[in-house]
Amino acid sequence: MSAAVEFAAEVVAPSSRRRSLTLVIGCVLVGVILVTALLSLIYLPYAPDDTSGARLAPPSPEHWAGTDKLGRDLLTQLMIGARIALAVGVGSVLLGGMLGIAIGLLVAFAVRWLDDTLSAVLDVLIAFPTLLLAMLIVAAQGASLGSAILAIGLAMSAIVARLTRVLAKRILSQDYVTAARVSGTGWWGLIVQHVLPNIWPTIVVNLALQFGLAVLAEASLSYLGLGAPPPNASWGRILQEAQGTVLVAPVGAIAPGVLLVVLVIGINLVADGLRDVGDPTRRRSR
Repeated sequence: MSAAVEFAAEVVAPSSRRRSLTLVIGCVLVGVILVTALLSLIYLPYAPDDTSGARLAPPSPEHWAGTDKLGRDLLTQLMIGARIALAVGVGSVLLGGMLGIAIGLLVAFAVRWLDDTLSAVLDVLIAFPTLLLAMLIVAAQGASLGSAILAIGLAMSAIVARLTRVLAKRILSQDYVTAARVSGTGWWGLIVQHVLPNIWPTIVVNLALQFGLAVLAEASLSYLGLGAPPPNASWGRILQEAQGTVLVAPVGAIAPGVLLVVLVIGINLVADGLRDVGDPTRRRSR
C-alpha cells in the first residue's frame, strides 16, 4: 500500500510542478509588461512629443532603445505602448465579458424560438471577422482609444455570449437544477447558486485568451491608423512607422514585436494555468 502511495506521489508531483511552472512563467511575463505600464504613469525618460533627439539614433546612454524617425525616444514610446495595450485588453475584456455573459444567460433562459433566433444572430456575429467588425466600428466612431476598446469589446462579446449559453444550458439540464426549479427557486437564484459557480472557471480562461486577442487586435488597428492617435504610442503604430527604416534602425521594428509576443505568450500561459486550477478533471488527467 505504501509503495503504491509513493509511486502515485512521484507521478503527480512532476505534473503539479509543470502546472505551477506554467502559471509562474506566465505571471512573470505579464508582470514585466504590467510593471512597465504602471511605471509609465509616474515616470517617462522623455516627453512623448519630445523630438530633440537625433533621428534614428542607435541605443545609447541618453536613449537606451534609440530614437525613431522623428527623433523621439523609443523607450518612452514602448512604455506608453505597454500602458495602451493593457488598457485596451482590460477594457475590452470587461466590456465583452459583462455584455457577453449577460446575453448568454438571457439566451440560455429564453423560450425555444427566442433561443434559436438569438443563437443564430450570435453565430453570424462570430463568423464575421473580428478585426473587420472592429475596423467598421472604429471608422464610424473615429480613431481613439475609447473607440478601439468599444470595437474590440463588442466583437468579443458574441464569442463570450455563445460560450456562456452553451455552458449555462448544460448546467440547466442537470437533475439538481431541475429539483431546484421544482422547489420554487427563481431564475435569479438558479444563476447565482448554480449556473455562475459552475461556469466561471471556463469563462475566466476564455476571457484570458480573449485578452491576448484584444491586444493583437488593437495593435492591428493602430498599424492601420485606426488606433489611439498621437501622442499615444501604440506598439502597432510604432511598428508601422518603423517598417520603412527597419534596415537602418531595426530596434524600432523589433522591440514592439517582441513585447507583443511576450505579452500574448504570457497571457496564454496564465490562461493555461488557470484552466488547470479551475478544472479538477484536467488536473487529475495530467
